[in-house]
Amino acid sequence: MDIWSWMCNLPNSENWPESDLPLVYELASLKDGRGNISKSIQVKAERALGSNTETQVAFSVCLNGFVDSNPSKTLWVSHSCSLSNNNQNNAFFLCPLLVQLVQEIVTRAPTAHGNTYISPYNVLKIKPEPISHLLNEMNFYSPKSFSNFFNLVFLIRLFWLCVSDAPAEVGSLYFKTLIAPNLHTLLSCKQVVQIFLVSIGADVELGFMRTLGYMLAKWLILRDVSLGLQLLITPTPSYGFSYATEAHGLWILKGYAPVLSMTRTCFNGQDERHTILEAKESVLRYALAHQQLEVVVQLAYTLGFYEGRIRVNVHVDNVRINVVKLGFNKNDIGEYVKERHFPSRIQLWVGPELGANYVTSLSLGRSTDNPQREVETHKIVKGKFGKSKVPLVKATARTSTRTKTRNWRFDQDSEGNTAIIDAILCDNTTGNEVATWKPSSNGDGGLKNALQRRYSGGGRAFNKSGSLVFAGDEFREGFGWRLSKEMEGSVLKWRLGGKIWLSYWPNDVKSPYFETRCVDWCEEVDLPLIRVN
Repeated sequence: MDIWSWMCNLPNSENWPESDLPLVYELASLKDGRGNISKSIQVKAERALGSNTETQVAFSVCLNGFVDSNPSKTLWVSHSCSLSNNNQNNAFFLCPLLVQLVQEIVTRAPTAHGNTYISPYNVLKIKPEPISHLLNEMNFYSPKSFSNFFNLVFLIRLFWLCVSDAPAEVGSLYFKTLIAPNLHTLLSCKQVVQIFLVSIGADVELGFMRTLGYMLAKWLILRDVSLGLQLLITPTPSYGFSYATEAHGLWILKGYAPVLSMTRTCFNGQDERHTILEAKESVLRYALAHQQLEVVVQLAYTLGFYEGRIRVNVHVDNVRINVVKLGFNKNDIGEYVKERHFPSRIQLWVGPELGANYVTSLSLGRSTDNPQREVETHKIVKGKFGKSKVPLVKATARTSTRTKTRNWRFDQDSEGNTAIIDAILCDNTTGNEVATWKPSSNGDGGLKNALQRRYSGGGRAFNKSGSLVFAGDEFREGFGWRLSKEMEGSVLKWRLGGKIWLSYWPNDVKSPYFETRCVDWCEEVDLPLIRVN
């Protein structure tokens, strides 16, 4: 699917056909027994009245042959776009269309269940300036990547049209012929998506990425239960997305991943494709499938310039992990609303590019945890004096042990010149790690019961919405590198990455199901070694 190239190559007003028939791009089609197209999804470009120097064009998405009473049905119509006679490439004149598509995608974004504050996506207004700048810059420097980006945006907008506003057969055709063969290619335009997300702001970014996550969740569910897609025999690629930026002394890593696309490392039972599930179990799995992992990592760095060396110090400013249930309030699934995955292990790493020879040393700031135990002993002597038969002194002995327990264990490690931070969720009674836990054959559920109803009570390991926040107070000790003085004035590439494990245990419902999944990201950020006076 390359709808962008077709739009960019539409004829201008001088070459536009004199016929009133619209120009047609066929997105997907079904053929009858004779090989003729019987049903199709089309995009039409229709010329409107304009001046002598411009051609006004409106685009529409139409269905043909799906409804017997209405052979051709229009699902959507765009605002008019101006095509110039003096411009051989129409890309710069399609900016209003891209703004409209993004606006309509964000407006219909699903909400995140469990949050006390839900972003009002329906009142967000998209500013055209950042999108216009992105279009002008990326379409010039990387036209293929921008073409994939526009096609991805158009595909997301089609999701609501074909799945929500059309007959079921249209949605089936959309998943089979548009998403399945095109998704991997369209998601390859990472550079353009990163610039787009940074420029539109955090609120619009959430609305856009949650819509994409909801679309991917629906497709992954259909892929796993429908043999017609014939994708079960292939390995599951990761559909997570991440990017990293540098701004105002911070390195910021953001990551998104539909839970179903994360690699499963631990689970109970056999492969579900060969297991018949009970009705309640199926509803539980369906509810869990509409989840997305959202991660924000902020590392603060400072520079010190000394005689003969440069010091780079880094400490954790903020780590925020949220597992959101994507959907709409009217579609709540009763008792399963509070069932969700939770973070069970977080591993972050940061360091210079591989093979860098300008780093002379790495210093870590946290010792390996060696917990202390306080033992209190109190003794009283028991005895008697003289010939008295009644003891004048009674003695007792008492021993008490005091220990401090926490849900999370924090470690630091290194690999070459890369610093590694590990946060591991443990049972504060036994010390067992949650991410690798499996029930014993005798049905011991001690660890499982320890974190049941984990979103309530004063000793909970997560907040009530199921998310997790680590601020700088949990990582007081940072780490630092010594660099060669000759590197001053240069801008280095630094690596920043993370690996997140999510686990699921039943919270309020009774079910034997449990699993752990993980996803990892690695990005590059800039490190400007510039002295600021």
